[in-house]
Amino acid sequence: MRVLLAGGGTAGHTSPLLATAAVLAEDGVDITCLGTPRGLEVTLIPAAGHRLELVPPVPLPRRLNGDLARVPSRLRATVKATGEIVDRVRPDVICGFGGYVSVPAYLVARRRKIPLVVHEGNAVPGIANKLGARFTEHVATSFPDTPLRHGQYVGLPIRREISSLDRLAVRAEARQHFGLDPDRPTLLVTGGSQGARRINQAVAGAARDLAAAGIQVLHAAGRVDEVAIDPLPDGPPYVIRSFIDRMDLAYAAADLIVCRSGANTVTEVAAVGLPAAFVPLPHGNGEQALNAHPVVQAGGGLLIDDAALTSTWVDNVVVPLITDLPRLDAMSSAASDLVRRDADQRLAEMIMAAGAAR
Repeated sequence: MRVLLAGGGTAGHTSPLLATAAVLAEDGVDITCLGTPRGLEVTLIPAAGHRLELVPPVPLPRRLNGDLARVPSRLRATVKATGEIVDRVRPDVICGFGGYVSVPAYLVARRRKIPLVVHEGNAVPGIANKLGARFTEHVATSFPDTPLRHGQYVGLPIRREISSLDRLAVRAEARQHFGLDPDRPTLLVTGGSQGARRINQAVAGAARDLAAAGIQVLHAAGRVDEVAIDPLPDGPPYVIRSFIDRMDLAYAAADLIVCRSGANTVTEVAAVGLPAAFVPLPHGNGEQALNAHPVVQAGGGLLIDDAALTSTWVDNVVVPLITDLPRLDAMSSAASDLVRRDADQRLAEMIMAAGAAR
């Protein structure tokens, strides 16, 4: 079977694509991925050993402006390029994960009458997948209540090294990997693949308070120039990285995470039972807050508005929480039973069934 997987731009689209591709490859499926030159897929997909075809990006503006008038001509060019790739690859099924690159893939699938599978990563569906869901009955969602036509809850595919992670079993190895103390309370901080200025500055500004409480920090900043700390002499480690490629070990090293609430992050931290303080992105259509709600409502995390995240909040809330082991244990238990860890297998089965029925 030949499958074309369309998705890219951010980790929110690329990560579930790669997790699904790994399962399909194990089953002998011939995989081609479709992306644009601007996204993470340019690096991550070839590194995973999959073929990558590139088409020009066609951003869909959220507001009525001059860019909106240019969308049709740009889209026509990208659809033409996508059609040429599809005619050459001849996939039995196309699966899109949303974002810019999925729209031309959905349109070509419809024109060529190729079976289409749509996967929506967020609790609130994006424009691309609302379109794709009109063309197929094979629609998978990451959250049970996502309002998407034909939606079937399968969960969000995540990497095997994370879905199978036993945090406690590899904690010592993980802390050694990052140069952390083996026994101190450990805070993991990340704003996603591109960082988050608000998170970077709020946590860095509380570095002395964290150190005074004996808390060490592993901080994936995206931009390290946004993290200026004033460490205590001989205080706990404060490790700053621009990017962490071994997030499985980062999760294992941590007792608590401060992070955005993209669907991928929410699913991963819940799956491994890592207590979280979620800071939703302040713009968009509100999907990040909705992504985090199930975990927060179950008691596995906290929700803090971006504007309210300050160094004082870190001192008043994070410091007492990360040193409260019974509460952390309760949060971990509450989170770990919420999400499906086998979504990669479920989505792969949906894709193969759609292709086999052609």
